[in-house]
Amino acid sequence: MSTYTVQVSNLSPSTTQEHLHEFFSFCGKISSIEHDAGKQAATVHFEKSSAAKTALMLNGGSLDGSTLTVTSENEHTDERPTSAGEGAHIEQSDKPRAAIAAEYLAKGYQLHDHILQRAIELDNKHGISSRFLNYMKSIDGTLGQKVVGQDKTISGHVQEKVAQATQQAKALDEQKGYSKQASDYYTRAISSPWGKTVFQFYTTTSKQVLDIHEEAKRLKETQTAKPADFGTASTGVGTTAPPLDPAVQSTEKPLV
Repeated sequence: MSTYTVQVSNLSPSTTQEHLHEFFSFCGKISSIEHDAGKQAATVHFEKSSAAKTALMLNGGSLDGSTLTVTSENEHTDERPTSAGEGAHIEQSDKPRAAIAAEYLAKGYQLHDHILQRAIELDNKHGISSRFLNYMKSIDGTLGQKVVGQDKTISGHVQEKVAQATQQAKALDEQKGYSKQASDYYTRAISSPWGKTVFQFYTTTSKQVLDIHEEAKRLKETQTAKPADFGTASTGVGTTAPPLDPAVQSTEKPLV
């Protein structure tokens, strides 16, 4: 099985292989890591080329107090986008780079704004995978139909009547238990008062560095919220994103 590698240097003496795995798993699935503590360097092998390309974006990021140098001897490309069919899982490497950058910030890692800008530029150049777009649209369309009626989307309706849509979404969640069943950050985020903003962040390439910082704040608030408020929140960091409730995941409704 072929892998896609990046070389990491200038590691802190305190950095372990576990630290490296946790840090780079935000980019996508890791096959293996070769860590040379003596040389303060490592080679990270990813399963997908797109994950390795995301890792290169992190050149200049900080881990354990050291500024990392992330390079590769090969040119890594994004895989050809594919559609996410019914029951398909969205992998970490399917996410927009700006979303991955926000996850790093939410977990407390330090990424300078030039890295965030690099993430935005990658999204602008390569777009957002159709798998992830279909994933977000399925949530938006199905929740919209259940909460606000036929041919409606949560993201569109929140713009019209924020308080009403949020109250209806909360009531539906309490009745059906979507949050507890799905443990899905995106489902709750889209049905929140800032649902339209969140939806646009994850489905468009028109972003600014400030937008990444704002999404990082929302993610951090969700991660630190009490279980009674949010259930078990997850963004699928470092792994396949959690599957949605079947009723939410099965729709193919387009955006309105």
